[in-house]
Amino acid sequence: MKIPDLPQEWGPCPLPCLWCLNLSVMNCELLATCSALGYLEGDTYHKEPDCLESVKDLIRYLRHEDETRDVRQQLGAAQILQSDLLPILTQHRGDKPLFDAVIRLMVNLTQPALLCFGSVPKDPSVRHHFLQVLTYLQAYKEAFASEKAFGVLSETLYELLQLDWENRQEEDNLLIERILLLVRNILHVPADLEQEKRIDDDASIHDRLLWAIHLSGMDDLLLFLSSSSAEQQWSLHVLEIVSLMFRDQIPEQLAGVGQGRLAQERSTDVAELEVLRQREMAEKRTRALQRSNRHSRFGGSYIVKGLKSIGERDVIFHKGLHNLQNYSSDLGKQPRRVPKRRQAAQELSVHRRSALNVRLFLRDFCSEFLENCYNPLMGAVKDHLLRERAQQHDETYYMWALAFFMAFNRTASFRPGFVSETLSVRTFHFVEQNLTNYYEMMLTDRKEAVSWARRMHLALKAYQELLATVNEMDMSPDKAVRESSRIIKNNIFYMMEYRELFLALFRKFDERYHPRSFLRDLVETTHLFLKMLERFCRSRGNLMVQNKRKKRKKKKKVQDQGVASGNVSAGPGELEAMWPALEEQLLRCAQDPELSVDSVVPFDAASEVPVEEQRVDAMVRIQDCLLAGQAPQALALLRSAREVWPEGSVFGSPLISPGEEMQLLKQILAAPLPRQQEPIEGDAEEEEEEEEEEELQVVQVSEKEFNFLDYLKRFACSTIVQAYVLLLRSYRQNSAHTNHCVAKMLHRLAHDLGMEALLFQLSLFCLFNQLLSDPAAGAYKELVTFAKYILGKFFAMAAVNQKAFVELLFWKNTAVVREMTQGYGSLDSGQRAAAWSAEEEAQLQELYLAHKDVEGQDVVETILAHLKTRTRKQVTHHLVRMGLANSVKDFQRKGTRIVLWTEDQELELQRLFEEFRDSDDVLGHIMKNITAKRSRARIVDKLLAMGLVSERRQLYKKRRKKLEPSSMSNGGESLKDSWQEDPEEEEHSPEEESEEDVEKEEGLEAEAVQGSSFFSAKDLGQSLCQEGLSAPLLWLQNCLTRAADDREEAGCSQGVPLVPLTEENEEAMENAQFQHLLRKLGMRPPISGQETFWRIPAKLSSTQLRRMAASLNQQVKEEREEERELHPGVPGEQSPSEHRAKALRALLSARKKKAGLVSPEATSEEETPGEEERKIVPRKRELLDSDEDDEGQGPAAALGTPVIHKKKRFQIEDDDED
Repeated sequence: MKIPDLPQEWGPCPLPCLWCLNLSVMNCELLATCSALGYLEGDTYHKEPDCLESVKDLIRYLRHEDETRDVRQQLGAAQILQSDLLPILTQHRGDKPLFDAVIRLMVNLTQPALLCFGSVPKDPSVRHHFLQVLTYLQAYKEAFASEKAFGVLSETLYELLQLDWENRQEEDNLLIERILLLVRNILHVPADLEQEKRIDDDASIHDRLLWAIHLSGMDDLLLFLSSSSAEQQWSLHVLEIVSLMFRDQIPEQLAGVGQGRLAQERSTDVAELEVLRQREMAEKRTRALQRSNRHSRFGGSYIVKGLKSIGERDVIFHKGLHNLQNYSSDLGKQPRRVPKRRQAAQELSVHRRSALNVRLFLRDFCSEFLENCYNPLMGAVKDHLLRERAQQHDETYYMWALAFFMAFNRTASFRPGFVSETLSVRTFHFVEQNLTNYYEMMLTDRKEAVSWARRMHLALKAYQELLATVNEMDMSPDKAVRESSRIIKNNIFYMMEYRELFLALFRKFDERYHPRSFLRDLVETTHLFLKMLERFCRSRGNLMVQNKRKKRKKKKKVQDQGVASGNVSAGPGELEAMWPALEEQLLRCAQDPELSVDSVVPFDAASEVPVEEQRVDAMVRIQDCLLAGQAPQALALLRSAREVWPEGSVFGSPLISPGEEMQLLKQILAAPLPRQQEPIEGDAEEEEEEEEEEELQVVQVSEKEFNFLDYLKRFACSTIVQAYVLLLRSYRQNSAHTNHCVAKMLHRLAHDLGMEALLFQLSLFCLFNQLLSDPAAGAYKELVTFAKYILGKFFAMAAVNQKAFVELLFWKNTAVVREMTQGYGSLDSGQRAAAWSAEEEAQLQELYLAHKDVEGQDVVETILAHLKTRTRKQVTHHLVRMGLANSVKDFQRKGTRIVLWTEDQELELQRLFEEFRDSDDVLGHIMKNITAKRSRARIVDKLLAMGLVSERRQLYKKRRKKLEPSSMSNGGESLKDSWQEDPEEEEHSPEEESEEDVEKEEGLEAEAVQGSSFFSAKDLGQSLCQEGLSAPLLWLQNCLTRAADDREEAGCSQGVPLVPLTEENEEAMENAQFQHLLRKLGMRPPISGQETFWRIPAKLSSTQLRRMAASLNQQVKEEREEERELHPGVPGEQSPSEHRAKALRALLSARKKKAGLVSPEATSEEETPGEEERKIVPRKRELLDSDEDDEGQGPAAALGTPVIHKKKRFQIEDDDED
């Protein structure tokens, strides 16, 4: 069907009539399109000639629908799918183009409402449209619940899967995917519980749909797709369909179908019936007591003594005495409305028992799936997830399948081989990483916190089932299975992340986002983990576990005169007296030929500090050996360190004499080497103050012996106890196992740790009162026993401590518990700060009033400079107590609370990094220019996370060694690398250093280094020209010029490889002297195993590259002139190499002329061979206030190289900004 032409007044809109559709009346064009599909006569559907075009038009209409999904709603109201599309699908399957188009249209129409609207709309009008679309989807699902429709889909899918990969076309793959998507969309439609009103064991629409899938054979095709290695591309679709098939089922119940009622189930049902009977009998007794012989009109009035009413009089009670126990002051009051944002999360998952035949079919499907499909399918899905070939959040289906099928396997007939793919430490790590990620995203992405909480619940269920399966393996009769379980538990209990996971989940539990079922699963999983860990510790005796702690990386403090760890500090006199004996031992050891250094390693290979940075530690070890009198070890360490770190001759040169070696050891013995101080546990407030400082945190990994009670003490926290009490409030709805888990944890805290006072809380005591007065209290014997135990402990303490009744009003921590049991003030022994005297308070007030209005300074830091004995926290809190400030937050350091980075801030950070990446202090310049001030650690972490740097060392401040005048004048001396990263100097450098002086000095030193490198390159260039390497020098010069041009045009720099394309250049790149020249020019050699060619580093600017090219050009010209003088040729005859050299020189001159580095006179003279060349003067410098303006005509200037003046006479000017 052709879309009619549009009137001109509607403009370019492709479907203008659809924008003004009235949803109550079907649009005329949409109605005409639907009428052109065909008609149904009895059970036969007659299609129209334009049926295919009409289907395509409907697809086109759906593509241009508005945000209310008007076209979708009108097609749903007209029941197009039920009356037209399904008959076409079942009766006209032979028409392949029409069949494909109908499948496409059905996939579009059955698309989930959440995908159509993006999310559940909050606007009432749009939400109405959302619910209307959902109603039509439920009607589609009911229409598909027939064997005929799924039979056609199964036959089509079977024929397509019979095709080999060689014969399968792209259209066939698209049709397979669309059929799977159609089945997914139909199963995804949620059930309308109010409309169906089905009870357990009754067939719902979803059950009828599953039964149609079974009768059509679609389930067998799903099993084939799951197990076939050639069809792994459909693994995620199949897993999603399987998860939707079993979404209402409970694996434990499904595993027991058809096996009769177990004794445990019968006893559970009997217990539940007994509880109901006891409550019913109690209600009958209560009603019998409420009956009175007197008429209700003469019930009487009573005065309740001691209970005050609104006024000063006692309450008057106008009902019978039997109702007095139910009296409350809250009777008749309007209940307080809870805001929607503070309401508890609602349960979304609904479990029901399907019809028996459906459950038998699902049980058989699960058994066959576990036996043949689970391992290959889960392996393929895991591969897709790791290679990021899946869509976002597809890992939730993986974790659902892991939890469901492992629970079914554990309950039905436990066979570890069926789930071996997911029974490994890698799976534990995968689930734990996703659980942690969901937990962090829930805290940061508040708008989608509910969705992240649901994914978090799925991951927790998967983790719980992994633990339950490992626990089941412990009880297996097979020794190999038990050994596998032991290995898995050994790895899990060793890692710190798995032990800290439950503590973090409890502390951040939020009732607004997590439903009660999440808390129940968390409590049961924690109970299982603690039980397994306790049993494992008892079987092992002692357990070594990993311990991680964040060490705050501060400036290293140099101790006085070499205080060695474990040694007593020695003065200079003692060291002088000690040296003769040590020297005699060292001389004997030096002459000993059996002294070996092979077994001595001067560095720690397991340390996270790179080997290059452990030189100071090695020197400290040598000093420790000398102080301990261990001469052989000291000498062996010195020689071994000399082999590991030969650069700089820090540990002596390789040809050092024995006398020089003794003098070096003597210097090491007397040197005040920096040492790491042991952490000292000081005031608790001091520790909190240190945490506020801007520091780089380094995670230190170590091992320690595990103590189960110490780990259990981590759960003695008020937030964790509150979560357990919250779950205990619904003890009537909880299962017996859940109540046991709650009682066991509270018993561990109260009895095992001796912290009964932790549970002395009024809300918990009210719950105990409700439990003890429950008519069915006999069914909760464990809870009743525990309640009586806690109440007995409380009244015993109340007899001694009268303040215990007041403590009932508050949740308590371990410190308060200790004070309640051992006496108030027992924690004051040296842990609290001294009281403020009157003089200190007066001085504090005077300092605060004097400096509070001064802008640009921290008033607290100014006060601390005068009050040396106080910390920042003590000062701020006391200012609030004195009434001088309103809150402690008024004194927070600016810029330290920013945690999240916005997109604009990330772009700004990236721009600043690109701008200052070539400077010597990248981090300092970024912190100076960034808008949102952050700590150094935050900026470093963000640069690492964005991938701008690969390691922290790249951000260390670069230090340059000053050049000696002799090395600048002597061109034969080798130039040391002036740019060096020294993290130790960075840490020791004072913060108060003037930045202007540093920048000025850095600019002068860079100028000097550049000039020195040209002097060294001069001699190398002359020697290379004499060896006949003029052409490679011209090629190198051309590469440098091209790189300079590119950097000026692009505005940014990156490493450029030097790729030789001729044999002559390749031989030159292998020449040792040519490589030496490259090093002198600052070229970077290739990284071993990763790169092949030398590279022009990114840190060299375009001006530096042009200077290098100019110095090389001078050497080539002098060599050419010498050749012409020695070997005059016939005029007009030139060799091919001379032709090439001339062309390269012409190209270089043109580029120089374009860049403005060479004057026109110099350019014209370069083109005329035999004339004297003019010197190239760089325009980068301008001499200011110099008495040596006329001293630049020395030999260096004649050679065309920059002249070096006194460094303080230069001013750097960048003409790139012109």
